[in-house]
Amino acid sequence: MKKIYFASDFHLGLPNFEKSIIREKLVVKWLDSIKENAKEIYLLGDVFDFWHEWKRVVPIGFTRFLGKIAEITDSGVPVYFFTGNHDIWTYKYLAQEVGVKIIRKPEIKTFGDKKFYLAHGDGLGPKDNSFKLVKKIFTGKFFQWVYARLHPNFAIYLAHSWSQSRDGLKKNPQFKGEEEWLIQHSRKLLETIEIDYFVYGHRHIPLKYNLTEKSFYICLGDWIKNFTYAEFDGQEMKLLNFEGKIKF
Repeated sequence: MKKIYFASDFHLGLPNFEKSIIREKLVVKWLDSIKENAKEIYLLGDVFDFWHEWKRVVPIGFTRFLGKIAEITDSGVPVYFFTGNHDIWTYKYLAQEVGVKIIRKPEIKTFGDKKFYLAHGDGLGPKDNSFKLVKKIFTGKFFQWVYARLHPNFAIYLAHSWSQSRDGLKKNPQFKGEEEWLIQHSRKLLETIEIDYFVYGHRHIPLKYNLTEKSFYICLGDWIKNFTYAEFDGQEMKLLNFEGKIKF
C-alpha cells in the first residue's frame, strides 16, 4: 500500500548558504527515498526560513529542493504545502511553478478510517496573543502591499535579522506536557469532534503523545537538529528519523 508522509520545519536558508545546502541535499535525498512509495506528501510549514514573493521576484536559492518537488508533482503525487510563520507570504509562484497545493489554515483529512487534523501550529491554542496580533498584521493586505514595495535585498535582510529561529539554533525547546498550547488546542477540539491524529510542526520537538486511548498528538520535529518525519501506512502512524543525521 502507498504511504502518506508528513514533514515540517526544514528552515531552508538557515543560517547561511554553506550549511543550508547540506540540509537541502539531505531533504532531497529523503524525498528521493519516498517518492516511489508516496500516495501524498504533506509539508506542514516553515519549509523556508524566509519566503516572500514579489510580483516578478522570489528569493534566490533552493534549486535542488524546488526541482525535486516539481519532479514529484509532475509524476502525479500530490504535495500539500502548509504555510508556516516563516513562509506565510507564499502566493502563486510555488503552486504555478512547482505544482504544490497551498494550504493556509488547519485542515481535517480522512485517510482510510482515520481522521487527521493537520496544521503548522503557529497561533493556535490559548495565549500567545502578541504573536497572534503580529500574524494578523502580517496577513493583512495593506501590510503585504507595503512590504512588497521594499527592495528585495533590504526586505530579505530585514527578515533574516528579525528571524527568531536564527537566534535559537543552539537551543533545545522543552516539551511542557499539558501546558503546551497545541495540546490544549487539540483537547478543546476533541470536545466537539473525534480526531485520531493531531499533526503539527512549529515546536521542533519530535513527539508522539497520547491525548486519549485513540487520539494522539504528533509533533513532527525539524530538519535542523532532529531530521524527523511521520509516515502513515493506512493503519499506523510512525514518527521516524531519516538516515544521515547531521549536526551544525
